[in-house]
Amino acid sequence: MNERLPTWLWVDALMRRASLGGAFGYVAAKGDKERGDAIVKVARLDGRAALFVRSPLSMDSPSFDWLPNAGEWAEEREIDELIQRRRSYDPDLWVVEIEDREGRHFLTEAVNGE
Repeated sequence: MNERLPTWLWVDALMRRASLGGAFGYVAAKGDKERGDAIVKVARLDGRAALFVRSPLSMDSPSFDWLPNAGEWAEEREIDELIQRRRSYDPDLWVVEIEDREGRHFLTEAVNGE
Protein backbone atom coordinates (compact mmCIF):
# COMPACT_ATOMS: atom_id res chain seq x y z
CA MET A 1 0.00 0.00 0.00
CA ASN A 2 2.60 2.53 1.08
CA GLU A 3 6.19 2.17 -0.12
CA ARG A 4 7.47 2.24 3.48
CA LEU A 5 4.69 0.32 5.17
CA PRO A 6 4.23 -3.47 4.90
CA THR A 7 0.72 -4.48 3.86
CA TRP A 8 0.03 -6.47 7.02
CA LEU A 9 0.72 -3.37 9.13
CA TRP A 10 -1.51 -1.14 6.96
CA VAL A 11 -4.32 -3.72 7.24
CA ASP A 12 -3.89 -3.97 11.00
CA ALA A 13 -4.11 -0.18 11.35
CA LEU A 14 -7.26 -0.05 9.20
CA MET A 15 -8.97 -2.71 11.28
CA ARG A 16 -7.98 -0.91 14.48
CA ARG A 17 -9.49 2.37 13.18
CA ALA A 18 -12.70 0.54 12.31
CA SER A 19 -12.84 -1.06 15.74
CA LEU A 20 -12.25 2.24 17.52
CA GLY A 21 -15.02 3.75 15.39
CA GLY A 22 -17.50 1.10 16.52
CA ALA A 23 -17.42 -1.03 13.35
CA PHE A 24 -16.20 -4.57 12.83
CA GLY A 25 -13.31 -5.28 10.48
CA TYR A 26 -11.65 -8.55 9.55
CA VAL A 27 -9.30 -10.03 6.98
CA ALA A 28 -11.32 -12.11 4.52
CA ALA A 29 -8.22 -13.11 2.51
CA LYS A 30 -4.50 -12.68 3.13
CA GLY A 31 -2.04 -11.85 0.40
CA ASP A 32 1.67 -11.13 0.33
CA LYS A 33 2.61 -9.95 3.81
CA GLU A 34 4.99 -7.21 2.70
CA ARG A 35 3.90 -5.98 -0.74
CA GLY A 36 0.45 -7.39 -1.52
CA ASP A 37 -2.19 -4.92 -2.59
CA ALA A 38 -5.33 -4.57 -0.45
CA ILE A 39 -8.97 -3.94 -1.27
CA VAL A 40 -11.62 -2.95 1.24
CA LYS A 41 -15.21 -4.14 1.16
CA VAL A 42 -17.65 -2.14 3.24
CA ALA A 43 -20.88 -3.97 4.07
CA ARG A 44 -23.72 -1.86 5.44
CA LEU A 45 -25.46 -4.94 6.90
CA ASP A 46 -28.57 -4.28 4.82
CA GLY A 47 -27.55 -6.37 1.80
CA ARG A 48 -25.67 -3.46 0.21
CA ALA A 49 -21.92 -3.00 -0.06
CA ALA A 50 -19.16 -1.08 -1.82
CA LEU A 51 -15.59 -1.89 -2.73
CA PHE A 52 -12.59 0.39 -2.35
CA VAL A 53 -9.59 -0.41 -4.55
CA ARG A 54 -6.25 1.34 -4.91
CA SER A 55 -6.42 3.74 -7.81
CA PRO A 56 -3.98 2.83 -10.60
CA LEU A 57 -3.50 6.56 -11.21
CA SER A 58 -2.27 7.33 -7.69
CA MET A 59 1.48 7.47 -8.20
CA ASP A 60 2.39 10.41 -5.94
CA SER A 61 -0.09 10.00 -3.12
CA PRO A 62 -2.15 6.85 -2.66
CA SER A 63 -5.87 7.05 -3.26
CA PHE A 64 -8.74 4.63 -3.61
CA ASP A 65 -11.52 4.28 -6.16
CA TRP A 66 -15.07 3.55 -4.96
CA LEU A 67 -16.76 0.72 -6.89
CA PRO A 68 -19.22 0.36 -8.49
CA ASN A 69 -19.30 4.21 -8.69
CA ALA A 70 -18.44 6.92 -6.20
CA GLY A 71 -21.17 7.17 -3.57
CA GLU A 72 -23.12 4.16 -4.90
CA TRP A 73 -23.88 0.94 -3.09
CA ALA A 74 -24.44 -2.39 -4.85
CA GLU A 75 -25.92 -5.71 -3.89
CA GLU A 76 -23.41 -7.43 -1.62
CA ARG A 77 -23.24 -10.53 -3.83
CA GLU A 78 -22.16 -8.33 -6.78
CA ILE A 79 -19.29 -6.96 -4.71
CA ASP A 80 -18.34 -10.49 -3.63
CA GLU A 81 -18.22 -11.53 -7.31
CA LEU A 82 -15.89 -8.59 -8.08
CA ILE A 83 -13.63 -9.66 -5.23
CA GLN A 84 -13.52 -13.27 -6.43
CA ARG A 85 -12.59 -12.16 -9.95
CA ARG A 86 -9.75 -9.99 -8.63
CA ARG A 87 -8.47 -12.74 -6.35
CA SER A 88 -8.48 -15.19 -9.27
CA TYR A 89 -5.74 -13.25 -11.04
CA ASP A 90 -3.98 -11.72 -8.02
CA PRO A 91 -3.28 -14.30 -5.30
CA ASP A 92 -1.21 -11.71 -3.38
CA LEU A 93 -4.30 -9.55 -2.84
CA TRP A 94 -5.55 -8.85 0.67
CA VAL A 95 -9.30 -8.51 1.19
CA VAL A 96 -10.43 -6.54 4.22
CA GLU A 97 -14.12 -6.46 5.09
CA ILE A 98 -15.62 -3.77 7.29
CA GLU A 99 -19.15 -4.16 8.58
CA ASP A 100 -20.63 -0.79 9.42
CA ARG A 101 -24.29 0.25 9.26
CA GLU A 102 -23.22 3.81 8.44
CA GLY A 103 -21.08 2.66 5.50
CA ARG A 104 -17.83 4.17 6.76
CA HIS A 105 -14.63 2.89 5.14
CA PHE A 106 -12.11 4.24 7.71
CA LEU A 107 -9.49 4.85 5.02
CA THR A 108 -7.10 7.71 5.72
CA GLU A 109 -6.09 7.84 2.05
CA ALA A 110 -8.15 9.95 -0.36
CA VAL A 111 -11.19 8.25 -1.88
CA ASN A 112 -11.86 9.47 -5.40
CA GLY A 113 -15.34 10.90 -5.77
CA GLU A 114 -15.80 11.83 -2.12
